[in-house]
Amino acid sequence: MRSSSSFRRGLGGDGVTAIDLAPSVTVEVHLPAAARSRALVAETAEGLAARPRELSPTWLYDDRGCDLFEQITHLPEYYPTRAERAILTQQAADVATLTGADTLVELGAGTSEKTRLLLDAMASTGRLRRFAPFDVAEPALRATAQAVAREYPGVEITAVVGDLRRHLEVIPGGGRRLVALLGGTVGNLEPPERAALLHGLAEAMNPGDALLLGTDLVKDRDRLVAAYDDAAGVTAAFNLNILQVLNRELEADFDPIRFRHVVRFDEEHSWIEMLLRSRSDQIVHLGKVGIVLALRAGEDIRTEVSTKFTAAGVASEIAVAGLELAAWWTDPAGDYGLSLSLR
Repeated sequence: MRSSSSFRRGLGGDGVTAIDLAPSVTVEVHLPAAARSRALVAETAEGLAARPRELSPTWLYDDRGCDLFEQITHLPEYYPTRAERAILTQQAADVATLTGADTLVELGAGTSEKTRLLLDAMASTGRLRRFAPFDVAEPALRATAQAVAREYPGVEITAVVGDLRRHLEVIPGGGRRLVALLGGTVGNLEPPERAALLHGLAEAMNPGDALLLGTDLVKDRDRLVAAYDDAAGVTAAFNLNILQVLNRELEADFDPIRFRHVVRFDEEHSWIEMLLRSRSDQIVHLGKVGIVLALRAGEDIRTEVSTKFTAAGVASEIAVAGLELAAWWTDPAGDYGLSLSLR
């Protein structure tokens, strides 16, 4: 987990809408509602025809999904958010100093809660000029942009609604940029997609820009599984909510009661899988997609992978992408890694 940004098979759509919310806030919409709807239809059709069957994690993040994920980040089992915050609390000042950045670009922004630590550190240097949150979830992005504008008067806010696989070129340019991809989001990508994203980011960055990358690290299998299958059932509700999204937006008739949330660790790929497992033989209709889906009892639909890394693995992937690793930090328990790389 997780991000509300889409990385899977670039979303379609033409044009851009720029919306001024306040004197210091602009929202650029590169992913209009019609394009998002077309992408949902196309990705769902492709994913349900695949083996194993899958759904893009993008669609976990409707308004309710975002609220549930925010609850997940505060659960005792879910350590990544706390670990990443601990690192940022200790190292944000060093990040600001090492990068000399005047612009913070946050990919998969969400609520930008942890990002305040970076904004504060950059502001303390006197260099903070602009914040550019980038996300696929437009309502949350608008709220984040307005909140940051209130908290950091005088800072220019350029929020971008878009898909990272299609719209990297529209990340706001100019200045000296720190690009932050936090929350372990990069782990939601399988290796070819991850390599393409990191290479694309390197290509989009200018000399002097920096990338701050959050990565969850390999650890005890039971702790990993528990982080995605909490005792309170919040993550289960989060996972099952994707079926309600499909019912609402694709005229589907999934019955969430007939599925259960399943989590497993794949040793070969070093990733957690979140699955929805059919409790019985069933037929599901997806009217807008034109699919009649026959599921067997025990059949899975995968909704997310979350890769767990080693320090050496992160360094290798960063180097292959064409970036230079400048710093590596972990939390005191060694659960989570934050890397700073330069273009």
